[in-house]
Amino acid sequence: MSTKGGVTALTRRNYRLASDTDKPRSTGIVSEKLLSDYLHHVFPSSKQPPTVASLRKPLGFQDLGSHLDRLLAEAEPCEESRDPSVEGRLGPQPVVLDHTSGFEGLLFVDDDLLGVIGHSNFSSIRATTCVYQGKWAYEVLISSQGLMQIGWCTLSCRFNQEEGVGDTPDSYAYDGNRVRKWNVTTTNYGKSWAAGDIVSCLVDLDEGTITFCLNGQSLGTAFSGIKTGPGVAYFPAISLSFKESVAFNFGSRPLRYPVEGYLPLQDPPTTDLLKAHRLLGFIKNVLSTCLDPQEEKLQEKEAAAWSLHGEPTVLITLAHIFNHFAPLMCKVYLVEDVLMNFLLGILEGGGSVDEHPLIQQLLDLFWLLMEEHEVNECLKQLMMSLLRAYRFSPIIPDLGFQIHYLRLTTAILRHEKSRKYLLNNVLFDVLRSVVFFYIKTPLRVKEAGLEELIPTTWWPTHFDKEGKDEREPKDESSDERLRRRAYERGCQRLKKRIEVVEDLQVQILKLLLNNKDKTTGEASRYIFLNKFRKFLQENASNRGHPTALCPPEYMVCFLHRLVAAVRSCWDEGGRKNLSSLSSEDAYVPPQLFYNGKVDYFDLQRLGGLLSHLKKTLKDDLACKANVLIDPAEIQTASMDDLDEDEESGAAQRPFGAAAMGGALARPSWLSSPTLGRANRFLSTAAVSLMTPRRPLAQPEKVKVRSLAVEQRTEEDIEGSHGNDGLLLGRPQEEPDQPITDKSLLEIIDGIVMMYNLSVHQQLGKMVVVADEVHEYAVALKDTEEKIARCPARRADILEELQKSQKVFAEKLNHLSRRLAWINATIYSKEKMLDVYWLLCVCIRTIEHADNTGSLFAFAPEFYLNVAMNAYSALKNYFSPANSMEELPGYEETLTQLAAILAKHFADPRIVGTDIKDSLMQALASYVCYPQSLRAVERIPEEQRVAMMRNLLAPYEQRPWAQTNWILVRLWRGCGFGYRYTRLPHLLKTKPEDANLPSLQRDLSVASFQKPCPSLLLQKHMAELLSLDKDMAASFLNSVLNQLNWAFSEFIGMIQEIQQAAERPERNFVDTRQLKVCATCFDLSVSLLRVLEMTVTLVPEIFLDWSRPSAELLLRRLAQLLNQVLNRVTAEKNLFDRVVNLRLPGLESVDHYPILVAVTGILVRILVDGDKQGTSRAAAVLLSDPCFQLHSIQHLLGEPGASSGSPAAVRPAGSSAAPLVPSAAGNPERKHFSLHAYTDYISQEEKQKVEKMLDFLTEESKQAAAATAPTSEEDLCPICYAHSISAVFRPCSHKSCKACINQHLMNNKDCFFCKATITGVEDYSKPCSS
Repeated sequence: MSTKGGVTALTRRNYRLASDTDKPRSTGIVSEKLLSDYLHHVFPSSKQPPTVASLRKPLGFQDLGSHLDRLLAEAEPCEESRDPSVEGRLGPQPVVLDHTSGFEGLLFVDDDLLGVIGHSNFSSIRATTCVYQGKWAYEVLISSQGLMQIGWCTLSCRFNQEEGVGDTPDSYAYDGNRVRKWNVTTTNYGKSWAAGDIVSCLVDLDEGTITFCLNGQSLGTAFSGIKTGPGVAYFPAISLSFKESVAFNFGSRPLRYPVEGYLPLQDPPTTDLLKAHRLLGFIKNVLSTCLDPQEEKLQEKEAAAWSLHGEPTVLITLAHIFNHFAPLMCKVYLVEDVLMNFLLGILEGGGSVDEHPLIQQLLDLFWLLMEEHEVNECLKQLMMSLLRAYRFSPIIPDLGFQIHYLRLTTAILRHEKSRKYLLNNVLFDVLRSVVFFYIKTPLRVKEAGLEELIPTTWWPTHFDKEGKDEREPKDESSDERLRRRAYERGCQRLKKRIEVVEDLQVQILKLLLNNKDKTTGEASRYIFLNKFRKFLQENASNRGHPTALCPPEYMVCFLHRLVAAVRSCWDEGGRKNLSSLSSEDAYVPPQLFYNGKVDYFDLQRLGGLLSHLKKTLKDDLACKANVLIDPAEIQTASMDDLDEDEESGAAQRPFGAAAMGGALARPSWLSSPTLGRANRFLSTAAVSLMTPRRPLAQPEKVKVRSLAVEQRTEEDIEGSHGNDGLLLGRPQEEPDQPITDKSLLEIIDGIVMMYNLSVHQQLGKMVVVADEVHEYAVALKDTEEKIARCPARRADILEELQKSQKVFAEKLNHLSRRLAWINATIYSKEKMLDVYWLLCVCIRTIEHADNTGSLFAFAPEFYLNVAMNAYSALKNYFSPANSMEELPGYEETLTQLAAILAKHFADPRIVGTDIKDSLMQALASYVCYPQSLRAVERIPEEQRVAMMRNLLAPYEQRPWAQTNWILVRLWRGCGFGYRYTRLPHLLKTKPEDANLPSLQRDLSVASFQKPCPSLLLQKHMAELLSLDKDMAASFLNSVLNQLNWAFSEFIGMIQEIQQAAERPERNFVDTRQLKVCATCFDLSVSLLRVLEMTVTLVPEIFLDWSRPSAELLLRRLAQLLNQVLNRVTAEKNLFDRVVNLRLPGLESVDHYPILVAVTGILVRILVDGDKQGTSRAAAVLLSDPCFQLHSIQHLLGEPGASSGSPAAVRPAGSSAAPLVPSAAGNPERKHFSLHAYTDYISQEEKQKVEKMLDFLTEESKQAAAATAPTSEEDLCPICYAHSISAVFRPCSHKSCKACINQHLMNNKDCFFCKATITGVEDYSKPCSS
């Protein structure tokens, strides 16, 4: 504002308004008297007493400038009253972190030099200002609750990667992670902190004490008698471990919890603060005063009803005020202390945000009367202050703080111009706006008021034999029932309060998704869409760069709010267009995956690299989707792939080396507590500025214009006349019907990607609280039972038990309230429906993409991953509070997912090894549960048969363990002694599966499910193996090969373990070796069970010797069974000794599983078959040189006979020594016996084993008597076990049939001369010889 010759000209915004000098007697607006009264009312003097209006000097616009300057000068403290520079402090103002010399280790520091993220083992940094006398305070905003030490240090302190603040003599620290204080030594102190807490650090150098506060509550004096005096000054300092992050407030913003008597390290802007409050008072006067030109008087009115009607008098008055007010509103301290509190006060009356239009009017005023750069900076600082206040507000019972800040955020974002500016420049570029959609979980339930909300706690008290909760215990007492119902009522109260916050968050997102606000440029939705895509890219591309990722707990909440907002927008659009799909039937059309309109960054496609797919499927794209690929673009894409490979190789180098070698790539959005972009990477070896990422490669050129994400407009997304926008290239198989706004389809695609990036992992992590409740409940129940059994004379034991009981009960009270919060925010019924909806979206998307044939290869892998993981989450994470069976269309969805797994686990269009393994694991988990197995049985028969055919493909050249496991699950419950849930010796142990990945955890849990065999799928398997002889032979040959390998590896490993155990020095067996050993054992057992299933379902494969490979397969089977029996049943053998060691990791290794599996095969071929089959099987088994009858006797607990007894005599004609010599039985040793497992082995099965033993005993005697001795010359030169019975053509070399047949399955060359064998003929020794 400028005044020249009495003429006041408002130069801001290039407008000029005339003053009274142009019309001396009248203002041209209102009368001179009314104007004077109005201006005196709006701008009262604080120093002059109110006077009668007639005695006042008239005031007009020509005098207003000087009058306002005079009033503001009154607000400034006079020279005498100003405090001289405060003593006791040294250093520059403003106070920031010392990023030039005051740090140790690797750190990221924010632009404002107040936020810091640790990037090495234990990094330290101090501030630029120190204090040596007086009482001082600063605050630390905790963004992550990990290992940090916060406090004070002197300049003489020297830190390193192992020692930080508090580890040296003149440094003092508080550590809320370990709840300790540190000054060389450490003791317990304070409370545990959590992300979102604020720590106040206070030092009183007059008294020599240091105190810490947590969220404004003093934790008591931590240190007293600290060193003071000449040469001693203390700097604020912190040491933090990798990925931990905080933000400091030295006084650049108002302290959240000021402490009386303590000064912030940085002086507040006192003069500007007084001016801002004075100017705000003038604005309030304008808002509450109304001019009545007719009556020539002023009228008081409610400020909330004020509106900007363009009244010149009011506008000019406000313009004078804003001339001073606008520059002040660019300063963060003033925005937070003055403007934000004023706006919050407007909303304090309650009611909906719509009922407070004043905020909209004020924002209009800001845009009208402030320079563009001023209003931009003001809005940016206002949103940052709001976000910070929301994030670091304590949790109280009614969530009042969070609701307060969200209401103001909603009111601001309702203003169209402000919303678009914030979307374009602030929300995703400067702020971590996702924080607005996060509801933090309180660690300290008492402070959060959960004790008042949920006064009665409850936890499960009834468990079945395996320690699982019983959903509906029949013997629940009336007291327990009352407690449970009171707890459930408390949970409902909590849930309703949380839903208020969630509704506000959804309202914010619906404002950002508005696609009708086109009066000031591009609609908000399209700005949001492009920013959202960049946000996803940063999180997808920086998965190896933890500081650049959005924390997963934020992602979970953001996903649920976004689902609610998108579905609301979808259904609102559907009401206008009745022919479009409902959000219940939402899916992402397949053309988004190949038309280049949506950027999927470097995410893997089902068919491999995008550039490769464009080359190989360009004709299919042109034919099916009318999408043309420019040959030059293919070449360019290939070169880009090479560049990406080089970059990814460089990215895999150690991070420190990258820092030394050059500038680090700057992540565009760091997990910074000050919510700004971090642009300084600090290292004690080098200090380098971070450089921007390489710009995005240009999207693929398709038939119409295709642009980079930032350049896309509404027309590029939604399309227009003759342009399908995102849906360009509709394949013939895709129905031609409207779905919804195309922009919503891309947002849904982004939601699916978000779930894959981090949401699913976070859902799995939060289950740990429910697991802890279960563990403590079991422990408490066990303790109570011990108290009941404790004899009265043992008062000491009773006292200890009662102490334990009290500790467990207190812990359960705490955990049950925390669990109520987590169930309300993460695992509620509504959240479950969101995940279920996402699962259905993925299923429908995969089905539509599959219909496109070869173009299915373009679909991103994450759709299949999310389908599998979402089902896993619904099944494992949301129960027992919510059950999958209650979901709408549950059985149909299970069947659809089963069809996808059955079809695509062996789909040749899918090339990625990881996704193939995931599909196989998901199918393996699917067949373990009765509901999902029935779903597999409900898919069309053609698909079921194709699935079984793929499962029966030879095991070589592919991952076979999971395939075998699936077949075993289909059999479990039908095999010999195979009806157990857990092995007998493991009943009292607990499966350690909490830290496994989702699908592996599924399989671990599934291992302990009750057997649920599928007779239908067994039938398909039997038909396939019976009809396709070649497939049956190759399948069984591969199973036998893998069994031979797995059992041999197992024996080799237990030999090494036994040798290590026998060494005199102390040995530690590698846990990984133990795990591999146990895995080989489990594989051997599962392969034996598959053989048992095959022998039972299709015995003719082994016993019908008219089939080409039957005899060979039977001989190989007998050889392997004998080998297993001899190794496991010999007395005092290696297997026994290792099992008796009971090593952790080898829990599953025991006699029962492997011997029962072998017994099942033997019973089937020796007892259950027809006479001809059993005779053949017995002859082959007895002719094997490794056969020992005492191994069969061992099964029933009969002691092995000595080597001279008939039972140990080998059949004549077999000159090879047994694999393991028999040992005399130890009379004191308890033998393994099937008789001991009455709960697992039926009486009928025992009788069959006894019958088998009698049959073999008789057959072995007859064989020994009937077999004539064989000379060594007539034995097969390969195995020396059987007589020569085959001659090769054309080379005429000889061997037994078993050796040559087994050899020819894998090789056509002769054993001896390497000639190619063209035929094999029977050989019989001439009589003359």
